Amino acid sequence: MSKTKPSAHSHAHHVSRMSGRDPHQGHRAATPLELLFDLTFVIAFGLAASQLAHLLAEGHFNAGLIGFGFASFSICWAWVNFSWFASAYDTDDWVFRIVTMVQMVGVLILAVGLPPMFDSIDKGEHLNNSIMVLGYVVMRVAMVFQWLRAAHQDPLRRRACMTYAAAIAIAQLGWTVLIFLDFSLLTTFVFVVAFTAAVGATVAARHCTRGPLGARRAARRSSARDRPDGRRRRPSSLSAPRMSCRNSRGSVD
Repeated sequence: MSKTKPSAHSHAHHVSRMSGRDPHQGHRAATPLELLFDLTFVIAFGLAASQLAHLLAEGHFNAGLIGFGFASFSICWAWVNFSWFASAYDTDDWVFRIVTMVQMVGVLILAVGLPPMFDSIDKGEHLNNSIMVLGYVVMRVAMVFQWLRAAHQDPLRRRACMTYAAAIAIAQLGWTVLIFLDFSLLTTFVFVVAFTAAVGATVAARHCTRGPLGARRAARRSSARDRPDGRRRRPSSLSAPRMSCRNSRGSVD
């Protein structure tokens, strides 16, 4: 009896172990799933730009610029968190795909919450970011699940993965607090930016050397220069920001 060799397509339906990707691996192009994920952020930025244009047309320049700045920060921070994880542990199995689609739903919920947020800034009221926070909760629950899965399946980097999971959960608690406390707009912005930056910087400084994180790939993803077939797009006049992490031997990834 002859045995049929399993096709590559059949392996896609199996669960792959999150052992970490080689940060020096060449042609680490964006996958079709990552590109689809990026489209949800295009929708979010489109809504933010629409709200900005509406307020500028009415002459409400301060409200428009402040709202767009807060929206851009919220959208970009969500994208960075996903791309940072995917650069290290993108197994592209069915579990990873489903969890990523859950995160896409969270991005769309975040986008739906942008108009109420702009409107509350325009009226000078308490920042109405409850729907945005709901979107972040959906994204963060999925993201914490991914880091915990990586911690379970990659014992060598378990501590680093657990630290990322804890930091994301703590940051999400900070976002949730803003729903219930009646801070001024300025206090809210300072709290969000300072708290998020502090948590992110602490984690990056302590554990950048301990994970298979492709900083250069994340930078390339931000400029959309990689294609699903592994070939590089022609460079544009705007190059991606240079990012680096030093490994335990002191060399640069």
